[in-house]
Amino acid sequence: MRVSLSGPAPPPGFAETYREQLARYPGPPAGWQPVHTVYVPADAFTAGTVAEWGDAASALLERHLPTAAELAAVFDVPHEVARGVRHRLGLKLAGDPIEDLRVDFEDGYGTRPDDEEDADTVKAADAIAEMYRAETLPRRWGLRVKSFADGNPARALRTLDGFLTTLAERVGVLPPGFTVTFPKVIMEAYLGQFASCLEALERALGLPDRTLRFEMQVEAPQTVLFLQRSADPVAAARGRLAAAHFGVFDYTAACGLPPHEQRLDHPACDHARHVMQTVFAGTGVELSDGSLAAAPASGETADVHALWRRHAALVRHSLRHGFHQGWDMHPAHLVSRYAAVYAFHLARYDEYRERVRAWHERRDAGGGVLDEPATIATLTAALRRADHALGSA
Repeated sequence: MRVSLSGPAPPPGFAETYREQLARYPGPPAGWQPVHTVYVPADAFTAGTVAEWGDAASALLERHLPTAAELAAVFDVPHEVARGVRHRLGLKLAGDPIEDLRVDFEDGYGTRPDDEEDADTVKAADAIAEMYRAETLPRRWGLRVKSFADGNPARALRTLDGFLTTLAERVGVLPPGFTVTFPKVIMEAYLGQFASCLEALERALGLPDRTLRFEMQVEAPQTVLFLQRSADPVAAARGRLAAAHFGVFDYTAACGLPPHEQRLDHPACDHARHVMQTVFAGTGVELSDGSLAAAPASGETADVHALWRRHAALVRHSLRHGFHQGWDMHPAHLVSRYAAVYAFHLARYDEYRERVRAWHERRDAGGGVLDEPATIATLTAALRRADHALGSA
């Protein structure tokens, strides 16, 4: 049989299919991703909120977790890891306590008269402008508007428009790191409708194309269903979808779970998260887990430690399931969030680094390990995430 030196021609339609593959699946999210998002009700938010949360968390750390030995006991980590975690915790809370901030006009704020929400919108924009000028604005920030599923999209858009317009008047630019959270996306069509609104706002404000992006919240079984059935939810959002965040309390309530089972580590939540992972794998869309709606029962050390243990267990559950970001709702959560994240990365950092080095040097990594290329890619990604998380401390 005679074979052409140039090889057989590609099958008909291959080039178009391959272009579609590259467009739909550009790869995992690139660059830095925050380990958490902090939600603050709009009426409680001021230019000093970030510093106040950092001060409160630092005070809790010094009072209830003054040494590495106590940290090792509370979070059940080896003493050699605890020393590094405790050191990083102190630095992080003092200098960069909140990585991603969201001014909340939805569930944390509630339904209010239009003039009251309008006034809080202006106050929030003024506070962000003050933080921008003082260089105290977190690396990522934004606001959560009300849901279209409430039947009143005009309120959500009025808040977003008023906020962005006021901010532009105050500082002349949209500070970097902005995103808007779009909650309770019950219908897939809402994605495209919201994207169209963002496009119109860009034109009105003179912003470059695709400056305004958003994160959708997965808070209902209907959302999980349409994500599974959608041909391309990223395309439905017209390329403006930056992230998908899981909402544990609305989701578990909609599933009919009893109140005491509204928890991130419930199997129903594991299912929803896995759907999110499979739908958005390779699309560049970031994923975030939800929150723990609890504060210390009192100021006593035993109660603070109990909260930290519970929260850290949920953070570790998220991390084990491939969700590297979650929501924090109270200054106490900052301690357990960073403690769990730092311990997670430090525990295996040296092992992962050695396995990657051995692979590239084409030698045995030891320990009976036979790494596949996909595992090396995962190890490399884990090291990159660890560098981002630990380097920000």
